[in-house]
Amino acid sequence: MGVADLIDVLSPRPYALVIHGGAGAAHPEDDPGAAAGHERGLCAAYAAGEAVLDDGGTALDAVCAAVTVFEDDPWFNSGRGAALTSRGTVEHDAAIMTGDGRGGAVTLSRRARHPVLLARAVMERSPHVLLADPPDDLAESWGLELMDNAWFVTDRQRAHLARLQTSAAEFGQHGTVGAVALDRAGHLAAATSTGGIENQAVGRIGDTPILGAGTWARDGVVAVSCTGHGEAFILGGVAHQLSGRIEYGGEPAGAAARLIIDAEIAGRTRLGALIAVTPDRHTIIAWHAPLLLAAWRDDTGVRVHS
Repeated sequence: MGVADLIDVLSPRPYALVIHGGAGAAHPEDDPGAAAGHERGLCAAYAAGEAVLDDGGTALDAVCAAVTVFEDDPWFNSGRGAALTSRGTVEHDAAIMTGDGRGGAVTLSRRARHPVLLARAVMERSPHVLLADPPDDLAESWGLELMDNAWFVTDRQRAHLARLQTSAAEFGQHGTVGAVALDRAGHLAAATSTGGIENQAVGRIGDTPILGAGTWARDGVVAVSCTGHGEAFILGGVAHQLSGRIEYGGEPAGAAARLIIDAEIAGRTRLGALIAVTPDRHTIIAWHAPLLLAAWRDDTGVRVHS
């Protein structure tokens, strides 16, 4: 097929970080300020994650720092400003995984201000991996900030949903935010957070909270976060497939990432992307979409694609 685009560079620092803010259709012409808002948000999220790594912090703390910035930025499909369901509500999914084999995820989260921190709490403070529709009292007992669901709903997303529901299209924009990191100690982590697809059915769950589909990390192999049409990433087991191709197939990470996006995303006539970092500090982005929102560092400095 050979249609996927690929960036594969070596981080010039003793750590590595790549973030994404979604991949999909191009900016709507009637969405002024989106391009500038996305660029500012990508820079802020990258700076937050890199500050942790630069200070000797863990990959886990770095990916959480980056993703929580996205979740507070209404230009991205996570946290406040996330895509609306067909009923005009917000339902968040998030996941986190560390290279030592731990993971946590939430789906149908409606009140946690930072769903990625709720996913981290599932990993660190419960015996579980995935919680659906987590109760408020549990999140409060973990010290997490809760907001009314209406707080997450923005006028911009209301307008998007209204236009979509009066058009012939079934679904609108989709996107997801995520970060993957390698710290100075050689440990990997991945985090992903999303509001799903505009106009999705209430209760729909995408790939983000499914470890191995949209989020994955294994020390010594790779950390992966995905964005795009979630159903295709689930059916292709994309995040774990990349890990398996590297660990068991001996394939170069960049080449494997491109092949997977070709087969599982472009080959299913879907849009999407994955980001990855490897133990040897390779930062990888593979995508098939008109729009890619991502940031990484190379020899010239921090690079932003928006």
